[in-house]
Amino acid sequence: MNKLYVGNLSPSVTVEDLKQLFGERKLPVTDQVLLKSGYAFVDFPDQNWAIKAIETLSGKVELHGKVIEVDYSVPKKLRSRKIQIRNIPPHLQWEVLDGLLAQYGTVENVEQVNTDAETAVVNVTYSTKEEAKIAVEKLTGQTFEDYSFKVSYILDMDAAPPLPVTRNRRGGRTSREQDSQPGTSGGSLGFRQKQPDFPLRILVPTQFVGAIIGKEGLTIKNITKQTQSKVDIHRKENAGAAEKPITIHSTPEGCSAACRMIMDIMQKEADDTKVTEDIPMKILAHNSLVGRLIGKEGRNLKKIEEETETKITISSLQDLTIYNPERTIIVKGSIEACCRAEVEIMRKLREAYENDIAAINQQTNLIPGLSLSALGIFSTGLSVLPPAAGPRGAPSGPPTGYNPFLGHSSQLGGLYGVPPASAVSHQHTAPEQEVVYLFIPTQAVGAIIGKKGQHIKQLARFAGASIKIAPAESPDVTQRMVIITGPPEAQFKAQGRIFGKLKEENFFTAKEEVKLETHIKVPSSAAGRVIGKGGKTVNELQNLTSAEVIVPRDQTPDENDEVFVKISGHFFASQTAQRKIREIIQQVKQQEQKHQQGAPVTHRSK
Repeated sequence: MNKLYVGNLSPSVTVEDLKQLFGERKLPVTDQVLLKSGYAFVDFPDQNWAIKAIETLSGKVELHGKVIEVDYSVPKKLRSRKIQIRNIPPHLQWEVLDGLLAQYGTVENVEQVNTDAETAVVNVTYSTKEEAKIAVEKLTGQTFEDYSFKVSYILDMDAAPPLPVTRNRRGGRTSREQDSQPGTSGGSLGFRQKQPDFPLRILVPTQFVGAIIGKEGLTIKNITKQTQSKVDIHRKENAGAAEKPITIHSTPEGCSAACRMIMDIMQKEADDTKVTEDIPMKILAHNSLVGRLIGKEGRNLKKIEEETETKITISSLQDLTIYNPERTIIVKGSIEACCRAEVEIMRKLREAYENDIAAINQQTNLIPGLSLSALGIFSTGLSVLPPAAGPRGAPSGPPTGYNPFLGHSSQLGGLYGVPPASAVSHQHTAPEQEVVYLFIPTQAVGAIIGKKGQHIKQLARFAGASIKIAPAESPDVTQRMVIITGPPEAQFKAQGRIFGKLKEENFFTAKEEVKLETHIKVPSSAAGRVIGKGGKTVNELQNLTSAEVIVPRDQTPDENDEVFVKISGHFFASQTAQRKIREIIQQVKQQEQKHQQGAPVTHRSK
C-alpha cells in the first residue's frame, strides 16, 4: 500500500468529507483513512494511484476553506536515499536527465513509474542520505523547459531498523537460520543471486485485448496455466492507443508458448470479425540490445528471415524518448513462421542481455572501489538493459543487482569509492585536466556527433569534458581521432559513453568486445619508467589490465617534451591502464620536484 499524508486540514473536516473528495476525483475510496487534528493518513492501492492523488489534489483543492497538501507519508527514520521526481518533460532524453541527477551525487538506481499523466515520473536512489537531501532541495520547483519538477521522499526500506530476531517456543533455530542452512531451499551461507528475469514483451492491437483476457478473465488464466507463465496486459497505458503492450514472464519455452496462444486467439478473433489485414507479431526490445540482434551489416536478421521465411523490420531510433526506450521488431509471415522467428529473436536478445550482465560482473573487479551502478556510460541513459516488468517505457525496475550505468557524482572520490592520495591533499584545487586521443571507426563519426551535433554536445555536458573530432588526414582513412579534455572522472564518463555508443549502434558484432586504441602523452623523462627495465613494467601493466600497452621507440618528443603511449583494449582495460600510467607520471613528477628543490648540502671534514 502507498500511504499518503493529507495536511493543512480544517478542524471541521471529517473522514466522510475526505472519502467524498476522493470519490469526486475518481480516486479509489479506501477504508484506511486515519484522521488526526489538522492532518490525515490515507492508504492507496498502488503507487500509480498515490501519484494521481498527489497530482490531482495537492495545492489544487480547497476543503472547508483551506487548500490541502498531499504527499507521501514517510517517517523521518525512513526518509533516506530514495526520492520521486514528477512532472518531467516526456520528450526529455535519458542522457540529459542522467546528467541532471548526477549533479547532486552518485545515483545508484533510476526506475521509471508508469502513470496516466502526460509527464514522466522517476524514482531515484542516491548512494547517501545527504545526497538525496541535496537533490530534494535543489530539484524541488526547478524549471526545465517550462516544466516545474515536483520532488518527494519515498520509503527507503533499506533504512528501516532490522526486525528483532525471535526464536520459536521450543528454542529451535530462528527462521532466518533455518533458511540459510546448507541443503535447504534458503541456500548456503553465501549470497545466492536469482537468475535475471528476461520477459518477452509484445504489442497487440487494442481491439483484441478483450478476446485475450476472455470472459471474467478465463482465457488469460488458461494461457498462464497451460504455459506456466505470468502474463501482464497493460490495458491502462496510453488510453486510446491503437496497441497495448503485454509482458510475459516464464522460461524461454513458456514465453514462446504463451505468445503462440495469444497469436492464435488474435487470428481467431480477426476471422470472426472479418478483419482482412494480416496480424504481424510485434516484439518490444530495449534499444541497447537491438544492434546485436541485427548483427554486422544486418547478417543476424537476414539469417533469421531466411531460416523462418519471415520479413522483419525494426522501428526507427528517432522514436526513442524518455517514455519509450524500446524499439518495435515487426515480424510478418504465417503464425507458424512468426513464432519460429520469435524463438530466434528472443534467443539473440537473451544472449546479448546475459553477456552484458556477465561483463558487468567481471569488470567490477578491474578497478578497485569502482561503483559500476553509478556510472553513466551508454547513450541510452537510464536503463541499459530491459526492465524486469512494466508497461512500455515504464520499467518497474531493473533486475536485482544490475542497475547499470546511471548518473554519477561530480566528485572524483565518487568514481573510485575513495579519493586517491593526490586528491586528498589538494581538495580545494581544480582537478588536473587530462587530454586523451581516442580513435573510432570513420563510419561511426556521424553517430557520435548526432543530428546537428546534438549527441556530442549532450555527451560533453554530461561528462563535463571538451570533446572534439579531429579533421580526417585523408579521404580514405579508416579511423578518426576524438580529442577528449577533462579531469579523470570526465574522461571515464566520456570515453565510456563513446564505447557504449559504438556497441549500441552495431559497429561491433554481438560477440565482439568494443576494443579501441587510445593515445595519451607522457613526459619523455617518464617513458622509460612506463617501459621498465627490460620491459618489466609494461609487461606487468599489460598482465594486470588486459590492455595492450606500447611505448613506440625512436619517438621525437614534441614541443612540450612529451611522447605518446598507445593503449588498446576494451573499456575497463583501457581505463585501468590509463590510470596506472598516470600514477607513474605523477611519481616521476614528484621525484623531479624533490630533485629540483634540492637536498641541503653537507660538508664532511677529512
